[in-house]
Amino acid sequence: MHNMNLLSRRELLSRAGTGFGMLGLAGTMQAAGLLGHAAGASTSPVLHTPPKAKRVIFLFMNGAPSHVDTFDPKPALEKHAGEQPTGKLYKPSKGAGFMPSPFKFAAHGESGVVMSELFPHMAQCADDLCVIRSMHTAVPNHEPGLLMMHCGNQQPIRPCLGSWVSYGLGTENENLPGFVVLSPGRPVVGPQLWSNSFLPGEHQGTAVDTNNLEVDKLLANIRHPHLDRSQQREQLDLLLALNRRHLEQRQNESALDEQIRAMELAYEMQTEASEAFDVSREPKSVRELYGESTFAQSCLLARRLVERGVRMVQVYYVTKNGKQPWDTHNKNNAKHRTLCADSDRATAALLMDLKARGLLDDTLVVWGGEFGRTPYAQNDKKNKGFENAGRDHHHTGFSMVLAGGGVRGGLAYGATDEFGMDAIENRVHVHDLHATMLHLLGIDHEQLTYRYSGRDFRLTDVHGRVVHDIIT
Repeated sequence: MHNMNLLSRRELLSRAGTGFGMLGLAGTMQAAGLLGHAAGASTSPVLHTPPKAKRVIFLFMNGAPSHVDTFDPKPALEKHAGEQPTGKLYKPSKGAGFMPSPFKFAAHGESGVVMSELFPHMAQCADDLCVIRSMHTAVPNHEPGLLMMHCGNQQPIRPCLGSWVSYGLGTENENLPGFVVLSPGRPVVGPQLWSNSFLPGEHQGTAVDTNNLEVDKLLANIRHPHLDRSQQREQLDLLLALNRRHLEQRQNESALDEQIRAMELAYEMQTEASEAFDVSREPKSVRELYGESTFAQSCLLARRLVERGVRMVQVYYVTKNGKQPWDTHNKNNAKHRTLCADSDRATAALLMDLKARGLLDDTLVVWGGEFGRTPYAQNDKKNKGFENAGRDHHHTGFSMVLAGGGVRGGLAYGATDEFGMDAIENRVHVHDLHATMLHLLGIDHEQLTYRYSGRDFRLTDVHGRVVHDIIT
């Protein structure tokens, strides 16, 4: 102890933290009241209306699925195949013109929700689905589109949706992060999509690499290499005592407090997370229901996490190196057939599993990408026809699918024009989607604010309306 006095406090933290599993400055644990809250942090749920949902699972299809091949049938594309689109376009069409979808559409369930043949499993959940066909956003470029969908702003300067949810509602399990991100690779824009920005650091998403779903691989350094739990507890108690002494002399050390909270959380996670993140504990029949792909097993892991009190889980459909598989600039039809087969089975399994466990009613599930894809073809110099053509980015009309959490099932809401070019009926901007999601969680998007740099910020900035028509 004598030599320890010669170390700076930050040096001590650096040395003592080995093996605590620094899982990011994430998790909404408040260290069981042992530490003061960071300035501006919420200490209890901010509920403005009775919540219909307690938690959110966002299934994100990186690269943007084609709405006209999935949930928005456009028979007019067949009639006008090969014609060039007219009117104002974000960029001129250089392809073979309007390209009809090769996939058949049909109505499903008692409600008659229409979807593509690419979703035979989700078709069985039709009466639980709310398909918004009138989504639109600002620009059809990946980086600003991703940031808008996650943070409500095209620039990487704002907190993400998950951080706002964590800030507003806190956690239901102090031994697990309140906001978890599951991705087999770092997607475009990367950590900014789960960033807390100027919100307290405890609300940042805990990112988990799902390339290897073995627990010791998912949660690096979850086990201390040398100390047992009682010795680690002594170590943390010493750090806490030093922290209190430090705070008596200095104020506004929130960043350091957040590191301590992360260490406390990691300590508690050694027991709880080892069980929660272990999908091998699931019966074989359940694992087979989801499928064996990385995305499928991530959906299963998402269910295990929300079941244990995690407030927000984002599941990214990306490749192992973070590429965007849904960005189908070529071979759109063949790629969508493969991608949808995987996503369809896993998403339907998640919905059915949640419903069987009585969790779907208060768990909001969202499926979609950052925008849609053009109803007309994108061709390169070698390919002039439709067979191997792609579809370019498209932002003025696309689809998102919601289920559970107080959303009206068996509903197709809004519409695009006859070609799927523009949202024309009951238009829903990304800000409106965010406002609606927060409302379902019991939060008024106009009242959930954080004062920073002299003004009050919110997820929806100065925009957004709740889409009451899709709420039960």
